[in-house]
Amino acid sequence: MREGMMSKKRRYSSEVVDGVSKAPARAMLRATGFEKQDFSKPQVGIASTWSMVTPCNMHINELADHACSGVDADGGKGVIFNTITISDGIANGTEGMKYSLVSREVITDSIETVAACQGFDGLVTIGGCDKNMPACVIAMARLNRPSIFVYGGTIKPGANHTDIVSVFEAVGQHAKGDIELIDVEKIEKTAIPGAGSCGGMYTANTMASAIEALGLSLPGSSAQEAISQDKRVDCEAAGKAVVRLIEEGIRPSDIMTREAFENAITVTIALGGSTNAVLHLLAMANTVNVDLSLDDFTRLGQKVPVLADLRPSGQYMMSELVAIGGIQPLMKRLLDAGLLHGDCLTVTGKTLAENLEEVEDYPDHQDIIRPFDNPIKQTSHLVVLKGNVSPTGAVAKISGKEGTQFTGRARVFHSEEEALQAILDGKIVKGDVIVIRYEGPKGGPGMREMLSPTSAVMGRGLGNDVALITDGRFSGGSHGFVVGHVTPEAMDGGPIAIIEDGDTISINADDMSIDVDLTQAEMNQRLSQWQQPEPRYKRGVLAKYANTVISAAEGAVTDQDLKL
Repeated sequence: MREGMMSKKRRYSSEVVDGVSKAPARAMLRATGFEKQDFSKPQVGIASTWSMVTPCNMHINELADHACSGVDADGGKGVIFNTITISDGIANGTEGMKYSLVSREVITDSIETVAACQGFDGLVTIGGCDKNMPACVIAMARLNRPSIFVYGGTIKPGANHTDIVSVFEAVGQHAKGDIELIDVEKIEKTAIPGAGSCGGMYTANTMASAIEALGLSLPGSSAQEAISQDKRVDCEAAGKAVVRLIEEGIRPSDIMTREAFENAITVTIALGGSTNAVLHLLAMANTVNVDLSLDDFTRLGQKVPVLADLRPSGQYMMSELVAIGGIQPLMKRLLDAGLLHGDCLTVTGKTLAENLEEVEDYPDHQDIIRPFDNPIKQTSHLVVLKGNVSPTGAVAKISGKEGTQFTGRARVFHSEEEALQAILDGKIVKGDVIVIRYEGPKGGPGMREMLSPTSAVMGRGLGNDVALITDGRFSGGSHGFVVGHVTPEAMDGGPIAIIEDGDTISINADDMSIDVDLTQAEMNQRLSQWQQPEPRYKRGVLAKYANTVISAAEGAVTDQDLKL
């Protein structure tokens, strides 16, 4: 009986280390610290995204050690391995940013490669920045072995309540003449005080919250500071929990149901989360063959309000939400309001409703999370727009503060750099619709974030006076009247490819439309003369990505329906 149970718990590692023929494998592992008794334990890979590339991940090596200790304490054998990460905050506005979304696929592939090769029976993945977090989840889903995701945690605020977006916007303020260069330097020196992910409800904190709502993290994991005892305890608990998941045979496919994804979308909306959540949740759902589409964001967005007054469009930071209880009380409120599926299984082995049973509400007089009768916005800030500019959908981030409609004249740019320079030089004026194209998944390639242009727009005080549309995407820190993920993208001959300077573009978040004032005949004429540009990269990872990636409307994944 016990031998059968052990074999079940060691479904993969037994193939690697059992029997006399596997003596060479055991010899290799002994050199890494394995003792005789370890070969009879389930092996758990600890995928660490530690790197000194970015403050978001520079502490994760210590967190990986704590997760490994948790695995070892509960009868498993933890094995730590690394994967890469990149920094959006550092690469933004440069050619290097084209590798950002691409890194999601590289990280996914690397975790899958190591875990499958080494025969790990379970996984703990620890992520701390925009792309490595969904990459961890996609890898867990591909492998479909008992797994838990741990968030690396949020950063503390900088001096004077600043963060990384404060620095980006200071550049625009300097260009406008509002602040001196010495003031930019002061903000630069103090905005990032240490380890942890960017401090607003930007993409990292959005994805951490969505993944917890999905059921793949332990309760509370998404709302902890990076350098804290709570985060260390969370890692050890995750290590112990994955051993229990192995014993019970609970896999990601048991947790990542359509209803669980609806929970993740609902929490993302209530928090006022990043547009990148749309891209990543679509990609994650694709991996487990859950039928999720842009239309689901629209459907749920009609009944879920924005309740969190968090940056970038709000005033508070994630660390302040952590201090009043994180997202658990919000999820309890959403559940009580009938907006969450409480019967979804989670990595605790319990349902979401069971996890929330003992959660206490927020303290009185807090104003970070609004009540349902006084929301920030009655419906979702994530608005899927369709029209003759974007027949298959674009994603707008409309907080309501910038209005819900905009009509203006097109100012067309073929790259982020061109647009940014025009903004900084004062060539963008009230009434302009900035169009940045050939920045999509294939066209960039890599679908760069437009944080530098959107921050420059805000810094120059044009946030309510201009709009920006792109087949690229936005940082979670972007705000203003912005529309990204325009599909089909320009490189595929989408209508955004034939917009010209001076064309009138109308964006209407109320009826969810985005149109250019051209007849179909005029559009057909322009499209007949359009020629696809030469690929910007013909070798290397960017070329491989461009050749395999699918539309942003489907998550921009690279492993769907590969033809050999």
